[in-house]
Amino acid sequence: MWGTCVKNGIATIDCIVPIFQSVVGAALALVGTTAVILILVASIKYITSGGGKAVDEAKNMVTYAIIGLIIVLVSFFVIGLISGFTGVKCIMTFGFGGC
Repeated sequence: MWGTCVKNGIATIDCIVPIFQSVVGAALALVGTTAVILILVASIKYITSGGGKAVDEAKNMVTYAIIGLIIVLVSFFVIGLISGFTGVKCIMTFGFGGC
């Protein structure tokens, strides 16, 4: 993946695609992991709350985590549409292969 973008020890413009793929792949993993952790924490908080304000905070935490996860998934759907319409298939590799 990186061998073709470095010439004589200097990074070329060809390095942009692998860097972008690596960053997006890492961001996807981070967002997914964070959403799952937030949902688990909010669920435990909801179960152990005595009622009142703590229940509302736990419900809001779950709601916002799910909304954030949906926004990320919709963004990948939009990127997939752009990839399909433009014919640039390497947009969708996200660190799992090359162009």
